[in-house]
Amino acid sequence: MSTTMAFASLLRKLMKMGDFGKRCVPMVTDEARTFGMNAFFHEFKIHAPFGQHYTPVDHDILMKYSEAPDGQILQEGISEAGALCTWIACGTSYASQGCPMLPFFIYYSMFGFQRVGDFIWQAADARSRGFLLGATAGRTTLNGEGLQHQDGHSNLFAISNPACIAWDPAFSYELAYIIEDGIYKMWGQDKDLIYYISLYNENHPMPEVPKHLTCGVATKEAVLKGLYKFQEAPSDKAMTVRVISSGSIMQQALGAVALLAEYGVGVEIWSATNIGELNREAFKAERYNRLHPMEPKKSCWVNDCLGDYDGVTVISSDNISQYHQLIEKYCGGDVVNLGTDGFGRSDTREQLRRFFEIDSESICVGALTALARQGKIEPQVAQDAMDKFGIKYERQDITMDKDWP
Repeated sequence: MSTTMAFASLLRKLMKMGDFGKRCVPMVTDEARTFGMNAFFHEFKIHAPFGQHYTPVDHDILMKYSEAPDGQILQEGISEAGALCTWIACGTSYASQGCPMLPFFIYYSMFGFQRVGDFIWQAADARSRGFLLGATAGRTTLNGEGLQHQDGHSNLFAISNPACIAWDPAFSYELAYIIEDGIYKMWGQDKDLIYYISLYNENHPMPEVPKHLTCGVATKEAVLKGLYKFQEAPSDKAMTVRVISSGSIMQQALGAVALLAEYGVGVEIWSATNIGELNREAFKAERYNRLHPMEPKKSCWVNDCLGDYDGVTVISSDNISQYHQLIEKYCGGDVVNLGTDGFGRSDTREQLRRFFEIDSESICVGALTALARQGKIEPQVAQDAMDKFGIKYERQDITMDKDWP
């Protein structure tokens, strides 16, 4: 299952929860079926003030387009700007109408902060509350559509909006915790927040919630802090590295475990659900320490988890490397930053991930090279791995005027 489909399933369950469900407002501008919402049409119907006065082309199937005056879905046409204006109206109804509503606007992630970021800023200014779902996210996950949809920067854009909390979940339980947390903070704590969530369209296994603790904290709480240890490293390896990932590229991080095991290296896997909030918390701690010279220093979650370490940490996701840099300085030891810098392009997922060097083999080589730099293995081991996996320094980037540096 993909996280996009996990979201559609979760939203459908929320909409069936009595009076609360009636206040959930799904919004879509295009490609509702791509987002797994085709089952919504017949059950919840698309809002049309004067009803449906045409026969849709899919009228002869069960999950056909169905419009009604009391429809709950807002199909805004192919206009993210228009939909954001409706989202603002819905997200401020708690104040303007005395009737709290909870809008869920799902769209191609590339058409959010990049296309209508000014409206999202206006939403924050108006103290709107609700969820923005950037579906088919990632620079390599929606393969074959080149520049149009391959988004690796929305999570970085999002941190520029003070009201926006941007998440990059890898698994369905992370997504469920995040949505529950957003509902509680917006409704239970009366906070004016916008939750932006990256959703991916790659199918992969959805594991159970890990039962171990992260720095003494249970998984749910750690997920909501923005970082947790997903998988312990085996104890029978000569050395250990840490790999931090999120979204669909978590599967590449997990794939690197077996590759590194062949070289006697164990891997500790961490899931970074919210790098932006880790950075914001760290900045607050730094400000407190700067202005309280007489007090003991405050720490932050990312430093508590990753700071006391002198080994190798690889950070890899479907986002550009500048996003990872938000936490890089809080990681102890040596950090290898693997991101999707540059323009997107049309190719298979495997080829795209090899080009951007975020696949399992590139994670493995990154870790081995860093271990060699630390003197823990011979440099030839890393070179042999490069030769084995066919990874080379030279690569042609046809989207740029000059060769890749």
